[in-house]
Amino acid sequence: MSVPSEPKLAYEYVVLRCVPRVDREEFLNVGVVLHCQQADFLDVAWRIDPERLQVLDPMIDTDQVCEALAFVEAVCTGHPTGGAPAAQPLSQRFGFLKAPRSTVLQPGPVHGGVTSDPARELQRLLEQLVG
Repeated sequence: MSVPSEPKLAYEYVVLRCVPRVDREEFLNVGVVLHCQQADFLDVAWRIDPERLQVLDPMIDTDQVCEALAFVEAVCTGHPTGGAPAAQPLSQRFGFLKAPRSTVLQPGPVHGGVTSDPARELQRLLEQLVG
């Protein structure tokens, strides 16, 4: 008798990059946003290492980076501090978050995969891609 496997759900994700000085094109991965439409899931996991960021730019405002990441969290969760994007359906929120920007926090390219547990996959990606 075979054990039924857990359903595999398709997901998309972007890595969030801190780009202290756009002119130098150097960045440090600081977070991951994962969207799984089938599971009605959109979330971000992040962590910053101020010392590593200061190697890229000694003048970086790490509080500004944290505020930008908190804004991403608010958009993901639909919190009012996320503004108009936070009031949109999850797919549109992800679309907003994956759009290129010329700020200190930029999304990388969209990647995809399959998982049976989007929240666990988000944590795995954070460990693998951010550290």
